[in-house]
Amino acid sequence: MQIEHGGALDRALERFGGAPSDWIDLSTGINPEVLPLPSIGPEIWNRLPDEKLLTSTLDAARKYYGALAEAGIVAAPGTQSLIQILPDIVAEKGEVAIVGPTYQEHSASFLNAGWRISSCRSIDEILPSSKVAVVVNPNNPDGRIVSRTSLLELAGRMESRGGVLIVDEAFADAHPEASIANHTGKSGLIILKSFGKFFGLGGLRLGFALTTHDIALALRLRLGPWAVSGPALHIASHAFSDEVLLAGFAKRLRARRELLGRVLAEAGLLQVGGTMLFSLVEFKQARQLHEALCEQHVLTRKFDYAPQWLRFGLPLDENAAERLRQRLRIVLSAIPPLI
Repeated sequence: MQIEHGGALDRALERFGGAPSDWIDLSTGINPEVLPLPSIGPEIWNRLPDEKLLTSTLDAARKYYGALAEAGIVAAPGTQSLIQILPDIVAEKGEVAIVGPTYQEHSASFLNAGWRISSCRSIDEILPSSKVAVVVNPNNPDGRIVSRTSLLELAGRMESRGGVLIVDEAFADAHPEASIANHTGKSGLIILKSFGKFFGLGGLRLGFALTTHDIALALRLRLGPWAVSGPALHIASHAFSDEVLLAGFAKRLRARRELLGRVLAEAGLLQVGGTMLFSLVEFKQARQLHEALCEQHVLTRKFDYAPQWLRFGLPLDENAAERLRQRLRIVLSAIPPLI
């Protein structure tokens, strides 16, 4: 299965030309502001990450995510590595229910591991035959949020029949009210957390699983020793622990999201969903708009399964927003409306 992702600016440069600085890359759901980084001493770079550094980072992560002390927790080189491992360890192979439309990596990983996929539009459609259920919350790309109450009820149902609920909370850092991380540690519940999206550090490749101690141990064994680099652990520990830094960072993110919403509304584009890190637009000629924006060196995210959708990530600042505003004006004036 060939899966298309955001962030392929190199391919856009090859096709449409220009220098990276000419482009506004809005194709990902990654915060365009990088969290201010701590100094990293040479010993962090020189030595393999020791157990003390790992333990302190996991403790900070558990506190930041609001997980219970009895929850198992694992650090991994990105949640993608966890998504690829989970189908082999969560249960005996059978049927997995994936609530969509959502991003395709969960489906691809379970298919590759020999599972049958049951695609659902809501958690109410999950059948008793499903051994595993996957819910991305908030969802990518439409931003749908399943209530905490509904998720916990689903987790209880899955546990009662020996099943497992996987909740991918990659975008929940900016929506803490949606998270059920404080219920991890219970049998049959796994929460995935992406570090890079909220903190603007996608290139760091860091993610966490919050779950039971047994599943955490199985994940650690599959990941092997030193799965996460010392610098990544050091940066994460710093990010999780500085409350003043976090408050200002989150405030700037909210302002950035409001700015994007205004630009899209001024352009007359219908926003039908999104999260704090992106907006989903519905437009009949979305494919044409995507191509025209690429010609103007603006990269957005299109979807093969929903040709009427475009996803816009966040502009970094007012300057980037104004460049986007001007380029939208140019391309929309040249796209005739459909009758």
